[in-house]
Amino acid sequence: MKKTLLAILLVLYSFLSVAVYGQDFDLDIRAAILVEAETGQVLYEKNSAEPLPPASITKIMTLLLAMEEIEKGNISLDSEVTISKYAESMGGSQIYLEAGTRIVLEDLLKAVTIASANDASVAIAEAIGGTYSNFIRLMNKKAEELGMENTIFENSTGLPVEYGDHHTTAYDIILMSRELIKYDKILEWGSIWVDYVQLPGREAMLVNTNRLINSYPGMDGLKTGYTKEAGYCLAATAERNDMRLISVILGAETEKDREELTARLLDYGFNTFEKDLILRKGEQVHNIDVPDGKKTVTSAEVAEDLYVVYKRGTKGTLQKEVVLREDLKAPIEKGEVIGQEFIVQEGEILAQVDLLAVENIEKAGLFTRLWRAFVNWVGQLIKGILN
Repeated sequence: MKKTLLAILLVLYSFLSVAVYGQDFDLDIRAAILVEAETGQVLYEKNSAEPLPPASITKIMTLLLAMEEIEKGNISLDSEVTISKYAESMGGSQIYLEAGTRIVLEDLLKAVTIASANDASVAIAEAIGGTYSNFIRLMNKKAEELGMENTIFENSTGLPVEYGDHHTTAYDIILMSRELIKYDKILEWGSIWVDYVQLPGREAMLVNTNRLINSYPGMDGLKTGYTKEAGYCLAATAERNDMRLISVILGAETEKDREELTARLLDYGFNTFEKDLILRKGEQVHNIDVPDGKKTVTSAEVAEDLYVVYKRGTKGTLQKEVVLREDLKAPIEKGEVIGQEFIVQEGEILAQVDLLAVENIEKAGLFTRLWRAFVNWVGQLIKGILN
């Protein structure tokens, strides 16, 4: 039965969460998705795999690459960036940077995060990539690393492209958003309503393009977007009661619709679901058979804390299913992955975690294995006769 269950679980795992949730809720929107940030559990989706223009939501990847370079020590928030003529030439949302001036990187990052400044986005791209074209290459490389299978970036801003096909999906936006919010500075800047940055000879006022920052409890990001082709878009994140949600709305007809749909989607998540620690790191599963080992029975431990998101009031219906590797045999090394433990609810998988061997198990000698096989054969023979 366990082998059958394993086959079913592995095939259906990536789809089941979507199938379970959101059936009693819908939005009139081109594409949308709602996930719990830590677990990645999908709580609602609509056309989330459809490639669409993301407008300025593109800048999530621009910010992510910059924050990664800061983390690596290749550049710092205090680094000064020289503004190019190309950056100065950007239209749309901007802070009117002037070519030849030098601006602190942190101010450029704030300008993108808060005010969605296109000129600042290009300046960041050139500083990180060395050249603008190389930065676009890095964007697409990172998208591939994150598993963003339906994404192509042609620029760092999300502005319409004359040539090429700049697109992504609501699901792919979730993938890069989950990475970006790991950086506390992004949420710190994203929660600012109005700020100022110092430019040569003047101050630039930054007003948050995400107006829900002022009205939606717990909101602290993430990125708005608009072009005529893309419509009004928003990747938003909010946290309440130790549960952080990320929502994506693509193709709303008006700015008001974008805000109302995002608020409805997040409300659905916070009002319908809760998150709990179901399995603790180090928790053990006992009585695991290793027929060809010197020791024939061992234990495994949970590799990491496993949090699960489920509908409120349904915790009692959660079930644990242990599935061992089909090829499990000695020798086994301590710390080796020997199976998984699944959290299942009403036949659907909600989460899974690796199980690790707690000890080394050496392979039994040939004589021992033959003797065990003989004893097992005799036992089966007697059982058959008695039955």
